[in-house]
Amino acid sequence: MKKLSVIALVGFGLLAASCNKEKSADTAATATEQAVAEGKGEVLAVDAATSVVNWKAFHKGGFAPRWGTINVKSGDLNVENGQLSAGNFVIDMASIKVDPASVTEKDKKPADLEAHLKNPDFFDVAKNPTSEFKITSVADLKDAPKEGAIEGANKTVSGNLTLSGKTVNVTFPAKVEVVDNSASIQAKFTVNRADWGIKFGTSEADPAEWGISKDIEIAVDVKAKK
Repeated sequence: MKKLSVIALVGFGLLAASCNKEKSADTAATATEQAVAEGKGEVLAVDAATSVVNWKAFHKGGFAPRWGTINVKSGDLNVENGQLSAGNFVIDMASIKVDPASVTEKDKKPADLEAHLKNPDFFDVAKNPTSEFKITSVADLKDAPKEGAIEGANKTVSGNLTLSGKTVNVTFPAKVEVVDNSASIQAKFTVNRADWGIKFGTSEADPAEWGISKDIEIAVDVKAKK
């Protein structure tokens, strides 16, 4: 009976993870750090007040999701001939917030999770107070984006994403708009935090021992204006 219960629990966990994956943002393609796109054209300053990065993470099997926001601190987007050509933005890791609605357990507190995310187990904010994204290329989206991508995606954006002091190039579909004297980038994609050496709650020797999913969903909403 005990073995049967364990098997059933594992099966349920795999099913939940599978269902969750179907609804999640597509995983961004990754590569080594690339040359940053040359900043040609008009320079528009990122509007930190209206720009934000949303995040979502899960416990093993897709259970107990947590989500929240991180503030965008600064940055620039370059526009040439009506098209986004380059750009970058800086993320203030000290501003990471956990949405209280995602913490439903009576013995858990959002503030405790925020503190844990800021310590060396995860982003080590004291040592790495900011993260940064630098565009390496922008191209027209050739194929229809996979399920989970941002609605209205029209470009493929690649860029060097620096987290916890390590830089990895990521590629994802994005909705890019250039209107009058403004530009914006919206995207939703998933990354594997282990690619940046953030491995708390995981086991390289035995994946079955993972307590926290390696996947982090990132939703970028960056706006810039003249």
